Amino acid sequence: MARVSVESIQNVQVRVTADDHSWIIDEPPEVGDGTGPGPYDLLLGALGSCMTMTLLLYARRKEWTLERVEVDIQHDRVHADDAARVEEDGGLVERFQIDLVLHGDLDDAQVKRLSDISTRCPVRKTLAATHIFAESVRRASQYRLLVCAAICEGD
Repeated sequence: MARVSVESIQNVQVRVTADDHSWIIDEPPEVGDGTGPGPYDLLLGALGSCMTMTLLLYARRKEWTLERVEVDIQHDRVHADDAARVEEDGGLVERFQIDLVLHGDLDDAQVKRLSDISTRCPVRKTLAATHIFAESVRRASQYRLLVCAAICEGD
C-alpha cells in the first residue's frame, strides 16, 4: 500500500513526504509562488514514469533492446462524446493524450506488444478504475488529544 503525508507550508505550497523522500508542490505564480510542480504535473509524471518503468522492466525480462522510452502526456477535460454521459458532471470527461516514443532495435511485433504493455502499468490502471475515497476530517486540537492520549497511556 502506498502512503504519503502532505502538510501545508505557506500560501498554497505543500510538502509531500513518502518514506525518506520529500518534495514541494505549488501552483504557478498566478495562484501560488511557482516554487514546485503542480498537482497535475505530478499526476502526469506518475503516469509517465510508471509507463516507462513498466516498459523497461518488461523489455529487460524479454531481453529486448529497448534502450530508452520517452512519454509526453497532456491532460484536459473535454465534453463527452457519448450523449448518454452528457448529463454526468457537466458532460465532461478526463482526456489523457499520450505520445510514446520507443528507442532501440525493435521489430513491429515488439513495438505492438510494448504498446499494449504500456496500458497495463499500475498507475494507469488506478486512474482508469472506479474509486472509493474513505476520508476523515477533524480539528487539529482533536488530533493533539488523540496523540496525547496515546502517549500518556504509554507512561
